[in-house]
Order: sequence, then C-alpha cells, then structure tokens
Amino acid sequence: MHRRELLARSASVAGLLAGLGVLPGAAHAAWNTAAFEAKSVAEVVKALGVSAPVESKDVTLTGPEIAENGAVVPLALSTSLPGVKRLLVLIEKNPSTLAASFDVSDAIEPNFSLRVKMAQTCNVYAVAITADNKVLFAQKEIKVTLGGCGG
Repeated sequence: MHRRELLARSASVAGLLAGLGVLPGAAHAAWNTAAFEAKSVAEVVKALGVSAPVESKDVTLTGPEIAENGAVVPLALSTSLPGVKRLLVLIEKNPSTLAASFDVSDAIEPNFSLRVKMAQTCNVYAVAITADNKVLFAQKEIKVTLGGCGG
C-alpha cells in the first residue's frame, strides 16, 4: 500500500467514525463561575451553597512560611476524612479568592500538590467538603516578599 492510499483510507475511516459519533469530542470542564469570581471567603461559601467552614485537624495544608516569589507558591493539601467530595484552595487577599477546586471520589486519594500565585501576604485555606455537606478547613499564613529579596 502506498502512502497516499493509506492517508485516503484513514481519512475515510475517520469521517465514518465521526459521522457515527464514535470519535471523542472536546473535553469541557464545568466550574462554578460565581465561586471563582468571588472576592472573599464568605462569598465563595455562599456561591457554593455550603455552610460556614469549621477548623479541623483532619485537613492538612502545607506551604512555605515565606514565599520569595509570589508568582509561584507551592502548596499541598490533603485530608484523612472519609466521604470527601471536594477540596478547595482559598487565598484570602487574591483578586479571586478561590484558587483551585478538586472534585474527589472514592477512586481518588484526597491529596494534591499545586503552585498558586499570591498577590500579597495573607491566610491560605484548604477546605474539605464532605458528602454530608460538612465544611472543614485548615489555614496557614504565608508571607510574600516583594522582589524575591527573602526578607
């Protein structure tokens, strides 16, 4: 078989599969726009339709004490709570308070690492929402230095 024949047959098969709806479509992520546009922790809680968060030792947030570069702040969040359906990262003084939202199922270990951008020194929250709509959090103050001078 020649290259041109192979390409023509491949295009025919792809056209047939597309016509039958067998080819995968583009993936579209769904998110709560109001929650990501919220300007405070209270607005995020309201947009998500959950109760006020309660501090818990079952939710863990780790990050640096001082972030020398606010553009790349490493964070890790996890929980040992059973039945967690969502984990959130909230950054108090950022233009958009909700920085990340992770949907969790029984097949996913609720343990995530990420890098966020922080505008200034403030509290960062790791929030866990359980299947029975309990909202628990851990917090940490992270100091952001200007110009990466370390002090």
